[in-house]
Amino acid sequence: MEKSAASKKTAASEKVAASKKTAAGDTAAAGKKAAAKKTPPLKRQAPAKKPAIAPKKAAAAVKGVAPAKTVATKPPGGESRTALVRRARRINRELAEIYPYAHPELDFENPFQLVVATVLSAQTTDLRVNQTTPALFAKYPTPEDLAAAVPEEVEEILRPTGFFRAKTRSVIGLSKALTEDFGGEVPGRLEDLVKLPGVGRKTAFVVLGNAFGRPGITVDTHFQRLVRRWRWTAETDPDKIEAAVGALFPKSDWTDLSHHVIWHGRRICHARKPACGACPIAPLCPAFGEGETDPEKAKKLLKYEKGGFPGQRLKPPQAYLDAGGKPAPPLGAG
Repeated sequence: MEKSAASKKTAASEKVAASKKTAAGDTAAAGKKAAAKKTPPLKRQAPAKKPAIAPKKAAAAVKGVAPAKTVATKPPGGESRTALVRRARRINRELAEIYPYAHPELDFENPFQLVVATVLSAQTTDLRVNQTTPALFAKYPTPEDLAAAVPEEVEEILRPTGFFRAKTRSVIGLSKALTEDFGGEVPGRLEDLVKLPGVGRKTAFVVLGNAFGRPGITVDTHFQRLVRRWRWTAETDPDKIEAAVGALFPKSDWTDLSHHVIWHGRRICHARKPACGACPIAPLCPAFGEGETDPEKAKKLLKYEKGGFPGQRLKPPQAYLDAGGKPAPPLGAG
């Protein structure tokens, strides 16, 4: 009887232990299952895509494409590009009415005389050049004659123009180049003209525009001053001014535009005392007020035919004389 009771007690103990073990196993399994639900398995990341590279054929095709056009810089003063173009062209139209007789203010009869006179006009007035060149061309009428000249004799003639030694070297040098390289003829191409001693882009465009009828912009000191006053450009380099202003006008207008602007600078829109009160384009000028605004006082500042005084040419065109212009006096006459 005691043995049977002990057996029963042992069996009961083993059953409880087994039951606890099973419960522990079930709890652990349930914990694992819950953890599996709580943390999803990590997904495999897709490999990063390589940047697309144009095929060689496409790259080769891009090489042949013309470069993009340069975008025009924003006009100074916040004015729109369209408004600037309109205002600039209107100013030129007004100037064409004010100076219908505008012309180069150097006396010349052929391309050779014009290129020499233009070289001599550096650092002096056109009037002084016009008073000097009659004696020069009377003694040396052709490139061949001037190329063979005695420098000291040429210097004596050119003395009134200032910097006469340097100018003598230039005119003799360009005469030799014309004789040796161009058969004694002035070339009608920019790339040839600028190779001549003393000839830069400004001189070349004077010759091309007035001796050959080929459009060009002459950026002299008057031109530079006025186009900045009118805020056509803020550039200060002559080549950049030429490009900026040229972009505002048709190419066919360039030569006459140069005459109009230069004439206005010499007669009304002076460097130190612009005659603002007597300026016909004052309503279009953003710099109005820099000079004399009183009409009566401004009239006294006008020069050449606008002020009733002689011009710069000894032999001006008839249209200039008809407009009230007077020929300049010869050297030594006053």
